[in-house]
Amino acid sequence: MDSELNITYITLGGHVEVDKYRYLYFLMMFTVYILIICSNSTIVYLIWLHQNLHEPMYIFIAALLLNSVLISTNVYPKLLIDFLSEKQVISYSACLFQCFLYYSLNGSEFLLLAAMSYDRYVSICKPLQYQTIMKKTTVRIFLGLAWFVPACQVAVPVSFSANTKLCNFTLKGIFCNNSVYKLHCVSSRAITVFGVIVFFNVSILPLLFILFTYTKIFLITYQSRREVRMKAAQTCLPHLLVLISFSCLFTYDVIIDKLESELPKTIRLIMTLQVILYHPLFNPIIYGLKMKEIYNHIKKLFCQRELHQHINK
Repeated sequence: MDSELNITYITLGGHVEVDKYRYLYFLMMFTVYILIICSNSTIVYLIWLHQNLHEPMYIFIAALLLNSVLISTNVYPKLLIDFLSEKQVISYSACLFQCFLYYSLNGSEFLLLAAMSYDRYVSICKPLQYQTIMKKTTVRIFLGLAWFVPACQVAVPVSFSANTKLCNFTLKGIFCNNSVYKLHCVSSRAITVFGVIVFFNVSILPLLFILFTYTKIFLITYQSRREVRMKAAQTCLPHLLVLISFSCLFTYDVIIDKLESELPKTIRLIMTLQVILYHPLFNPIIYGLKMKEIYNHIKKLFCQRELHQHINK
């Protein structure tokens, strides 16, 4: 009983007229969540199933799509529960854990995109050395580091916050992000400094590396034959579109956090929903339509289903 009384609860105050529109919110977000799981999982399944997709590029795509599902699963279930609840609350420890997963997995996204850009660089600029450099062991190491490095770094400021005294118990959001640090009675210089270091390490550095590798690719292919330029554009364009989408939404998330006190509640909710709605659905659409091999397998999958339904009738 004592342990229950010692639990600190945070009110998620970013919801707008949830009593009035709770079922509409729930239906909309539940539909989006199902679409996210189905669309991402379908492509991951196809990559796992077909031998010709067992190449580093497609393995990284599968990891990226799986990461999108994990990010969504960190946010959506709690959001759906809140829409149907009388009070939108979360324990402080659970809030910190959600914040940790959110930024850790977002950092993983940047590192996975960096690994993909390096894979494209080696494939296009050093094709004779590709098999030697991008071995299965190298791919496993990249995947392991993509999830391990952000988790270790994001864990430090979150751990510092665990025993920090709170003076505010209402979070101006619908899920736990960097706003959780604004609940502290005194802002910690150590948390702020380390937060900036983590942000630089897991987002800015990978972004600079990605821009550097794609610049090298375009400079080299610009001087090559038209066929080489076309191949480079076909394989690099989907990755660049995903990078631009994710970078814009991540920047958006930072802006919301910085301007939350100046924004009307409804505007803040709309902006927050955009951060969690678009990208997890954008990834499978881009890779499903723009990557020729994946698109062909998707087409075969749905054609087979239609054929089976026709036969059964």
